[in-house]
Amino acid sequence: MPRPVDVPDLAERARRGEQLAVARLLSLVEDGAEAALREVAGALVTHTGRAHVVGVTGAPGVGKSTTTSAVVGALRAQGRRVGVLAVDPSSPFSGGALLGDRVRMGEHATDDGVFIRSMATRGHLGGLARATPQALRVLAAAGCDVVLVETVGVGQSEIEVVGLADTTVVLVAPGMGDGVQAAKAGILEIADVFVVNKADRDGARQTARDLRNMLSLAEPSAGDAWKPEVVRTVAARGEGVDDVVSALDAHREWLDRSGERRRRSRVRAEAEIRAIALDAVRSRMEDLRGAAGLPQLAERVLDGELDPYGAADELTGRLGGPGR
Repeated sequence: MPRPVDVPDLAERARRGEQLAVARLLSLVEDGAEAALREVAGALVTHTGRAHVVGVTGAPGVGKSTTTSAVVGALRAQGRRVGVLAVDPSSPFSGGALLGDRVRMGEHATDDGVFIRSMATRGHLGGLARATPQALRVLAAAGCDVVLVETVGVGQSEIEVVGLADTTVVLVAPGMGDGVQAAKAGILEIADVFVVNKADRDGARQTARDLRNMLSLAEPSAGDAWKPEVVRTVAARGEGVDDVVSALDAHREWLDRSGERRRRSRVRAEAEIRAIALDAVRSRMEDLRGAAGLPQLAERVLDGELDPYGAADELTGRLGGPGR
């Protein structure tokens, strides 16, 4: 029989920066057991810190992992503590992460000021793992100044990252197409910072120009609104990475000055509360599937005695929810 986990002790040790405790808390979060999730959230609620959460996204092949690793190095050179959540596709056999990003970020593996975790999507759509919000809470409580969330890289559908990040970085590479195509790419609409990576290739200047033209065509922003920056890098050689960090810092300052950080944090909290509540309702529905007479309600609908909305009202009433 497994030993009970002392979550408050783990949380205290994680706050002191103990990597083993941070890893154990993240494992509890990723396992997804509701009791553990509740206990971890309760233990960390007053210690979530002020971590700057940066989402790094873009289509496959643009160099997200290389860029993330380079940014980690630049942040560590400034003495900042960094967390990395690299969301990998799930293995179709084990359900676990393929761990490719941890391999590519091996140069930081022995640095106590960096915590790298690969998380499996486990079939969750949108480019992020379902456990990512709680994992962010763990890393923030552990004293990370910046947490980088690198998404799977599934193209335009991974805009979910904007709902978790304070700052969203969209990577593109030369050859993405003309300005019209750039404007059509839904993923580009979420960026706070654009990074044109592999800028030593032909077409890099044109790609950056297309992005700036796209931004100039956007609706004029009022007052102190943020205007996305466009930065060119060759991440494999470390070129332009300091400019990326400067752009991240500028956006963070704007977030604090404008009050946008608080607004985004509130939206994230609302989404998390809603998701937890919906999971609870789904769980109760499954528990009461037979006991609540769902098959009988379905029969009454088929027999024309009850319409589906009335049946749903009866079912939610049995779950303790409001009826009509």
